[in-house]
Amino acid sequence: MSFGEGASTEYQTMRGRNFPTIRQFTVFLENRVGQLLEVVRRFEGSKVRIVALSINDATECAFVRFLLSHPEQGREILERAGLPMLESDLVGVELPETAQPLLQVCTALLQAEVNIVQAYPLIVRPHGKAAVALMVDNPEMAMETLNTKGFTILTEGDLLDAEE
Repeated sequence: MSFGEGASTEYQTMRGRNFPTIRQFTVFLENRVGQLLEVVRRFEGSKVRIVALSINDATECAFVRFLLSHPEQGREILERAGLPMLESDLVGVELPETAQPLLQVCTALLQAEVNIVQAYPLIVRPHGKAAVALMVDNPEMAMETLNTKGFTILTEGDLLDAEE
């Protein structure tokens, strides 16, 4: 008896399902003067814009996290530069116009038992509203929960629209 013979299973990645997350590029840089400028200059002359940025400094290296307006072209630019890099999916969420918008986001995710691993604000304001990018331990649950609670989830298309 043979398993899987004649069986066909379609495999789809999260991206293949039109997954509404925002791609984050983490670039590893030597911790010395001018390294960030060298990376940022690589986007000069292209339509790629940095829409969010976070830097974590360590003794010998720095981890620079970017959200880009045109992630496909941005990845090509970073790859051509030969920079060590990781790509991750983040959840982008518009902040409600209340006195404590982060409290509402954190409360909703806590109720769903979703852990926030990283968070940082977007430089641009998609739809004219403040927004944050969240790396969470369960993106699907986070998006479902936030959507159910009435939050607006941002996609890469929203970042593109914010720049143009």
